[in-house]
Amino acid sequence: MRGIADLKLRLPVICAPMFRISGPEMVIAACKSGIGGSFPSTNARTVGELDEWMGVISDAVTDDDGPWIANLITHSTRTRLPDELKLVEQYKPPIVITALGSPRPVMEVVKAYGGSVFADVVNLQLAKKAVDAGVDGMACISAGAGGHTGHLSPFAFISAIRERFDGVIAVGGGIADGAGVAGAIAAGADCVYMGTRFIPTTESLADDRYKYMVIDAQADDVVVSAAVTGTAASWLRASLEEAGFNEADLSAEISRDYSNSQSKRWRDIWAAGQGVGRSQKIETVAAVVDDLEREYEQAVRRLGTISGL
Repeated sequence: MRGIADLKLRLPVICAPMFRISGPEMVIAACKSGIGGSFPSTNARTVGELDEWMGVISDAVTDDDGPWIANLITHSTRTRLPDELKLVEQYKPPIVITALGSPRPVMEVVKAYGGSVFADVVNLQLAKKAVDAGVDGMACISAGAGGHTGHLSPFAFISAIRERFDGVIAVGGGIADGAGVAGAIAAGADCVYMGTRFIPTTESLADDRYKYMVIDAQADDVVVSAAVTGTAASWLRASLEEAGFNEADLSAEISRDYSNSQSKRWRDIWAAGQGVGRSQKIETVAAVVDDLEREYEQAVRRLGTISGL
């Protein structure tokens, strides 16, 4: 099983795959900055576009860069998965992260070319299934994460999984600065799965209004509600209000019927984690990584001072 050292990361961070936000430009910028860069295959609207994206990324990213990562939905209803796996076999992303289904459908293809398979998990039951499937790593989505979120504390999640798993643990949920990265590593994670901090970057596919809403928001402006998709997810309150959601809607356990609304989920109703507010301006991915590295090194030095090391 490959370990974190095999990922050749400058900083133990993976720029998480974000729906309608992560594209080739962001992935390449992240990898060139020395962290992992990922994107969900669903962001490419067709198999042909996905082929183009993977070609652009694989041509740009070298062995000296951070790893590029494809995120695939493996649910049985994903009819495009066989075509996506053919592209994975062709372009050989170093890591494939599976979501919304068992990682088993991708294992044979990815393992055949020496790649690693990570599973996106939101609870211990899914983590156990991922271990049983033989994954190399897990992306543990914890409380505070943007989009469809977990409910466990990242510290409790890391501890529980580390007891039964010696592979790579990437933890996500409300971590938006280098001190948070250092804290996650000290708690037993191998790297951090960070999304919200990268939304307001120049390489992001996000609408500029979305970017500025993330910059202007604080953690209290993030609402966890099932009202948009039927599953609990973290949303920016301002975007919910603009779409006409009220407090009664947000407390509902099923999604509201807003088929006649001009606002569309994900396009106009915007997700974010509790790490909002850390971004102060729109800047490049490289600038964000530089900032994270500086903060991370400061936190490590502080830990050393406190522990007397």
